[in-house]
Amino acid sequence: MWGRVALLLLAVLSHVPMHYLWRLLRLSSPWPRWFLGRAAWIAGARVVRVGVPLRRDVFYVSNHLSWIDILALGGASGTAFVAKAEIGAAPVIGWLAGLNRTVYVKRENRLGVAEQINQLRDALAENWAITVFPEGTTTDGKSLLPFKTPMLRVLEPPPPGVMVQPVLLDYGDASEEIGWIGQERGLNNARRILARKGGFALKVHFLEPFFPADFPGRKAIAAESRRRIEDALVGALGLPLRPFRFAEEAIGYKPSPQP
Repeated sequence: MWGRVALLLLAVLSHVPMHYLWRLLRLSSPWPRWFLGRAAWIAGARVVRVGVPLRRDVFYVSNHLSWIDILALGGASGTAFVAKAEIGAAPVIGWLAGLNRTVYVKRENRLGVAEQINQLRDALAENWAITVFPEGTTTDGKSLLPFKTPMLRVLEPPPPGVMVQPVLLDYGDASEEIGWIGQERGLNNARRILARKGGFALKVHFLEPFFPADFPGRKAIAAESRRRIEDALVGALGLPLRPFRFAEEAIGYKPSPQP
């Protein structure tokens, strides 16, 4: 674990200054993408890209298992991400996420959804690619939760020229071990994965993209994205999906007992 932590620190110290230099020279910086890809490898992920990712004007919709997803998908495509606001406030992690143009949202702020949609629309106009994880939590790689639709309102109506590309993250036999599920704390999960011996395969399937205008409305877009991801996941597993047994338990949260 400490060897991997040291390598991650070395990657930060070598990549971040170069990123700032590129920005100072007003150049498009590849360093965040390179950092994410190397960080995924250091953490043990042996990423194999399947399919062709669209490079710009694309809204990726992906399943979600682990914090490794962000490293692998960002490294494979250069995408920015939509993340919970708490991540932006986290020491170091929030700073690094900001370097990759992360868009932060407060999911509990029901009254501020319109403002967040406008923020997301602006980010999509400025960035070539952006990713959402519409399940709203992480699963075990054998299940797929219903897709939540609020952040897909940015596609009502879709910006001109923007396409949706579903993405399947397939950890194979390691999926249940890598998945961040149940009551496991984030720090404990990171320690466990970084202490794991050897590497693990991670196939990033960039599925066939589609025009969101062909599926009007965020619910139809979510349904079509989920259908394509489910078909690809069932094909990868060779088995039907199973119910997710932690679906009603938020990570790290236990409801207070009622008086």
